[in-house]
Amino acid sequence: MNMPESRNALQREQVPVSHFDVLIVGAGISGIDTAYHLRQQCPEKSFALLESQESFGGTWLTHKFPGIRSDSDLFTFGFKWKPWTGVPIATAEEILNYLGEAIEEQQISEHIHYRHQVKSASWSGDDNQWTLEVVCNDGEQQRFTCNFLWMCQGYYQHSEGYTPDFPGIERFTGRIVHPQTWPDDLDYKNKRVIVIGSGATAATIVPAMAGDCEHVTMLQRSPTYFYARPKNDEVIDLLRKLDIPKEWIHEIARRKVLHDQFETTRRSFEEPESLQNELLGAARAYLGDDFDIKKHFTPNYRVWRQRLAVIPDGDLYKCIRSGKASVVTDQIDSFTENGIALKSGETLDADIIVTATGFNMSAMGGIPFSVDGQHVDFSKCWGHRGILFSGVPNMAWVFGYLRTSWTMRADLVSVFVCRLLKHLEEKGASVVTPQLREEDKDMSARPFIESENFNAGYVMRKIHLMPKQGDREPWVFSQDYFQERDTIPAADLEDGTLIYR
Repeated sequence: MNMPESRNALQREQVPVSHFDVLIVGAGISGIDTAYHLRQQCPEKSFALLESQESFGGTWLTHKFPGIRSDSDLFTFGFKWKPWTGVPIATAEEILNYLGEAIEEQQISEHIHYRHQVKSASWSGDDNQWTLEVVCNDGEQQRFTCNFLWMCQGYYQHSEGYTPDFPGIERFTGRIVHPQTWPDDLDYKNKRVIVIGSGATAATIVPAMAGDCEHVTMLQRSPTYFYARPKNDEVIDLLRKLDIPKEWIHEIARRKVLHDQFETTRRSFEEPESLQNELLGAARAYLGDDFDIKKHFTPNYRVWRQRLAVIPDGDLYKCIRSGKASVVTDQIDSFTENGIALKSGETLDADIIVTATGFNMSAMGGIPFSVDGQHVDFSKCWGHRGILFSGVPNMAWVFGYLRTSWTMRADLVSVFVCRLLKHLEEKGASVVTPQLREEDKDMSARPFIESENFNAGYVMRKIHLMPKQGDREPWVFSQDYFQERDTIPAADLEDGTLIYR
């Protein structure tokens, strides 16, 4: 070994090392939920949360665009163990306050390490532990080791959103912003604004900006289904007036929402035309009979093949009806100096263009993984209930639901993993690795999320990076809470697919 290599080796040895039984990556809503369950069910385990941002909250800290709010109700998106007492559809500020209270009440704060960005994760079979190379806020390198690694970092890149390669984008002389990196100094008062996109983000930004802009145009390539629902829930409001304990109200509301979600999902498969007519009927009621609902709000896919975006109190429809906003359904030919030229030949002038065009999905936050020196390609791994992965020891991932609130699956995953950790101890084992049984080796590989089930653009763009699923348990990820709430708690930990040593 030459001198520079010796010096590098010495420097590596001098990196501070901290060891925990369990490391949780991410202090967003699933990371906080995981920490709670770990404290309750495995109180003897030492643990820490590594969070790359300066505070907790994940999505709700990253996004700062106008009007940012939940697209899921907080009775299911919130924690089962902490009652939600506000309106069902909440602002980012309200959600962050709620998460902050949860962290303090459950004494999780002392376990969180902020501005700790994981650069790599490597498993050593000799040591039976993970080693995470971490860079802290001041550039200092640290090393964390753990017996079990729990990935709760979400499913998209927080550093930048997705912007298509629009022709001529460099020609535009105004300002272009992406909602995921919203600038603090953006002044849109009395400006002409185009919001490119038709999903939940665009439907939030347009009414939030409309009152201050000269005009805001939602430019969409194709329509999205919107669900115009009241901000408040009459049943919940009545229960609160009756002075019912907040814990009871939370559970009743949670069950009511889940029942409604189940019915909507069922109808999307069994009664798609009837459900579509109801959604479009609501749009017509807000926008009037003269508005071209067919062109601008009638998608070419079955309801719930993409996310059903909530618009509280029909706010998007209202601002379009008022004339403060408009919707244009067309394709972009190119950007111009003053706006956008459309395939139809029309042009849209703008001072500001907002690209609400989605995000970049990633597996495990894009962190490079290795097992005993071999790089892990997650696209070649089989998902074990969509939680564990074949050939990867002592590691779990929280990937939530795309139709039901993310937290509903975080709860199920937490209970499953804590049970697995206890099972390891009971067996006197320290390592568990998913592995195909002999009878599983002829399975046909299916995408982690199948397009017939859910085909949103952000999923389809990156599905090739995601693990595989099979055609039999436990290698199936159904994306169906109402199925998994029965199958995951009853999962057989000795079915031959989990190898212990």
